[in-house]
Amino acid sequence: MLIGAGGHAKVLIELWRALGTLELVGCLSDAEGPAGVLGVPVLGGTELLEVLRNEGVAHACVAVGDNGTRERLGAQATALGFALPAAIHPAALVSPSARIGAGAQVLARALVAADARVEGLALLNHGAILDHDAVLGAAAHAAPGSSLAGGVRVGARALIGVGAQVKPGVSIGADAVVGVGAAVIADVPPGATVTGVPAQERSF
Repeated sequence: MLIGAGGHAKVLIELWRALGTLELVGCLSDAEGPAGVLGVPVLGGTELLEVLRNEGVAHACVAVGDNGTRERLGAQATALGFALPAAIHPAALVSPSARIGAGAQVLARALVAADARVEGLALLNHGAILDHDAVLGAAAHAAPGSSLAGGVRVGARALIGVGAQVKPGVSIGADAVVGVGAAVIADVPPGATVTGVPAQERSF
């Protein structure tokens, strides 16, 4: 069962089809939208989660890009007894010593290097790099083409923008936002937004 029926759901539908390990039952979405996504039916809203679990659907994948929403829906599904398998595209490169948490998503061309960790419900998007000993925290998102160098720590629900680069050993606090194309050379406090080259904190 996919929770979500937007653009990110399309990516995950194709990922699970490429893996061929689980049958896609359908999508759930609380938003108005189409009756199906890439041939997978939208069955209704998230109020059906408990019904579907009672009918024997065992696995769920949260196909939502927003970090806080992905975390909330993942917790809801877990509380109902769903397993949240990690979604790792066959075209991703994952070190045998890396650790991938429940519900985490590692998309095509992403790299997870030695002793790196992608925590539960985190999203390592297309072509993103998580180098050795780095951590992408719970429900965080490293957007397409971003690079997190060795030893980087990204806190829960933080967002690393498209093409952003993070210097080795830097820490990004929980709920922080790193802008598109930013070059981060110093630690970023929790909840802060940084942009530019070199990245500096901004107020919006």
